Amino acid sequence: IAMEEGLGFAIREGGRTVGSGRVTKIIK
Repeated sequence: IAMEEGLGFAIREGGRTVGSGRVTKIIK
């Protein structure tokens, strides 16, 4: 999963959302 700073994100696993939120800094 690639994320950019300030971008909203949703982690999907098995067709359901297991996590969601907003990126406050770049996660590598």
